[in-house]
Amino acid sequence: MDTRQAPTTARSGRLAALPCGHRSKWVVLLLWIVLIAAAGPLAGKLMGAEDNQASSWLPGSAESTQVLNEQRAFQPIDQAQAVVVYQRTDGITAADRAKAAQDAMAFATAPHVLGRAIGPQESADGKALQTVIPVDISGSGGWNQLRPAVDSLRATAAANDQGMTTHVTGPAGIGADQAAAFAGIDGTLLFATVSVVIVLLLLTYRSPVLWLLPLLSAGVALTVAEGVIYLLAKHAGLTVNAQSAGILIVLVLGAGTDYALLLTARYREELRRHEDRHEAMAFALHRAGPAIGASSATVVASMLCLTIARMNSTRGLGPVCAIGVLVALLAMMTLLPALLVICGRWVFWPVRPAYGTPEPTATGRWAHVGAWIAHRPRKVWIGTGLALTACCLGLLSLNANGLSTAGSFTGKPDSVVGQQVIDQHFPGGTGAPLSIISTADSAAVVRQTAQSTPGIAGTTPPVIQAGKAFIQATPADPPDSSRAKATVDRVRTAVHAVPNADAKVGGSTAVILDAGRASASDNRAIIPLVLVVVLLILAGLLRAVTAPLVLITTVVLSYAAALGISSFFFAHVFHFQGEDNAFPLFVFVFLVALGIDYNIFLMTRVREEALHRGTRAGAVAGLAATGGVITSAGLILASTFGVLGTLPVVGFAEIGFAVALGVLLDTLVVRSVLVTALTIDLDHRMWWPSALSRRDREMNPPPPHHLLASRT
Repeated sequence: MDTRQAPTTARSGRLAALPCGHRSKWVVLLLWIVLIAAAGPLAGKLMGAEDNQASSWLPGSAESTQVLNEQRAFQPIDQAQAVVVYQRTDGITAADRAKAAQDAMAFATAPHVLGRAIGPQESADGKALQTVIPVDISGSGGWNQLRPAVDSLRATAAANDQGMTTHVTGPAGIGADQAAAFAGIDGTLLFATVSVVIVLLLLTYRSPVLWLLPLLSAGVALTVAEGVIYLLAKHAGLTVNAQSAGILIVLVLGAGTDYALLLTARYREELRRHEDRHEAMAFALHRAGPAIGASSATVVASMLCLTIARMNSTRGLGPVCAIGVLVALLAMMTLLPALLVICGRWVFWPVRPAYGTPEPTATGRWAHVGAWIAHRPRKVWIGTGLALTACCLGLLSLNANGLSTAGSFTGKPDSVVGQQVIDQHFPGGTGAPLSIISTADSAAVVRQTAQSTPGIAGTTPPVIQAGKAFIQATPADPPDSSRAKATVDRVRTAVHAVPNADAKVGGSTAVILDAGRASASDNRAIIPLVLVVVLLILAGLLRAVTAPLVLITTVVLSYAAALGISSFFFAHVFHFQGEDNAFPLFVFVFLVALGIDYNIFLMTRVREEALHRGTRAGAVAGLAATGGVITSAGLILASTFGVLGTLPVVGFAEIGFAVALGVLLDTLVVRSVLVTALTIDLDHRMWWPSALSRRDREMNPPPPHHLLASRT
């Protein structure tokens, strides 16, 4: 046994001993029982507190958002237009017209429908009819309110259709299909994530009991986090939507389980050196705690960087995820240690870490990998770096310019088919007109200006209210097409030039355009900020400059390689249309924040070993000690994010695939091979300019064939 590393509980730090003291462990358990009892009912209300209105997703300062707010003077409550389209390929009949007219009257009784339907209107080629119905989307339910309305419209239109094909599309139809895609997302993600975590914990621990404690702690953390977030959403103005609530589940369970794995591994290691399990846990917390704390700090800081985003959906995601990670950290540093100490060594059955037994990692698989790297570190890191750089070539396939309506679903729902029918028979922007707000005195000029703009098929007469005018203009192209977006820019340029009109242009296409530009701006602002924040955290933790710069560079390379491989698969294997505007940012934040974790866990252990062995031997010893548990943690985190791919939404599937791939790359290649090889090759220079760099330079580390020597 290594007596050099056998301090008493007091020496391990009073704070580290609190969760695992002979009496304090019961106090900690009692406090968490009280917390879960209070947070449980609140967590169940979180879905009801979600704000899925358009304004909770859009950039707050964008012109389209301003129009949406001013439009309420003319449409007092939020509404979306549903377009019911009827098609008969050999021509609409008189009976078809009568059926559509009868349906238009019946639509008024559908849930959440406002006023009378407009139409039916027949297409110029005589093969289709369309009716426009306004649907109420006011209130916090947002697009979730569209489902019952659209379901009713579809049932009415399909009844006795006499051989016609019927579809419900437009903003309301699309929103209803999106709501259906997100329906039960929290339950689906929770069930799938928990199932994956259970399987991987069983494989990692090879114990029929031990897996319960990390999973229980992670579940408690998720419930408490959801309860806290509900209170903040209800009383402090925190915005939560379906996106942030779904990612919260994956992040808390994934990151929380990671922290649990790392702490449990260090605790098991210390049980072989300490006869008293309370002292073993205190030492494990004292040694692993700073690394786990720094790891969570990088995630929290990265998430809080999202609060400067222009996109409301991105800005709201940051605090939600930061709260989740903080609660997960608190649970894994207090509740889990208390549970492990209460249960005792038997919880590791059938392989109990008995006091005085040798540490198996010292001569395990990762120790051999480290020794192999130590013989040829420069060749290893150059070869690995070139391979990852080659993977970055897949970025040529990256098309993060936003997804069309059809491209946002992994399948082909009714609203997408209906929009394709409209595109065949009507002006492309039917059902999704541009909304123009101007002064009342300039209304006629603004309307004429918009009407004469290329790409506009028609305009409505101005509606005057309180000195303002409201005009709708129908684009000639589909609302999510690049041609329609260009039309928005032309209309804006034209109406902005009308003197004293104070004209603004919004509508569905303008929203898509503004969201894309806001996301691009967020990418440029947040990505560098996250890099700087993480670099500062690493510098403070490792007390060096070289090591943080090396680690940041490797993580960025890992991110670029993951993005390149993912882009290739999206374009050539999954045949996705492209990537969402926010895709690069979300993947970057998650990969840098989570990917740097494994480097933190490795390098803090390497630094600890380097104090006594020298950097080269310390790098091999650190890899041997952390390789297995970090690999297990990476597999669990990758699998939890991979669960996002089960959702029928392309944006979530892409984020899940790319983050899962990036975590695997970082765990299996970057951290275990590239970082280890660089550390061995740079040697004492890795810790420049700290005192360790000068001290390590004077040490005489053992040759490679001695690096596997176990502690004596």
